Amino acid sequence: MRSINKVIIIGNLTRDPEMRQTPNNQAVTTFGVATNRAWVTQRDEHKNSAEFHECVAWAKLAEICSKYLKKGNLVYVEGYLKTRNWETPEGVKKFKTEIVVQDMIMLEKRASSGEEFVPEGEVIPAGVEEESFPAAENDPNDPIDKDLGL
Repeated sequence: MRSINKVIIIGNLTRDPEMRQTPNNQAVTTFGVATNRAWVTQRDEHKNSAEFHECVAWAKLAEICSKYLKKGNLVYVEGYLKTRNWETPEGVKKFKTEIVVQDMIMLEKRASSGEEFVPEGEVIPAGVEEESFPAAENDPNDPIDKDLGL
């Protein structure tokens, strides 16, 4: 019988992404995402709760996350759960469950100049220049999700 391991979250980055290279020269980027939940109790009390998720992106997606994501950004993250374990030097077994990111979409853009994100196909206000990316990142053969705007 088939099983499913799929995670979809929309939330804000809790810290700037951290990229490193594996011994095989593979890029890996880690970052945290917070999601919020609000509800009202039977006694009309308003409650809020936050969940914090550890995310890991690999290869080209790791490079994109490292380059374009910043603390506070709102992102859509899709992937699967993976639990890894290790043993400390003291012999204590540790576990960590992370979201292995397969797709990421930036839902807002916070430019330092205060410009707002303009979705593709909408009119750009006068005086605002479109951001241009290097030609290498606009390669039509590149399998990057076009919704990322890259």
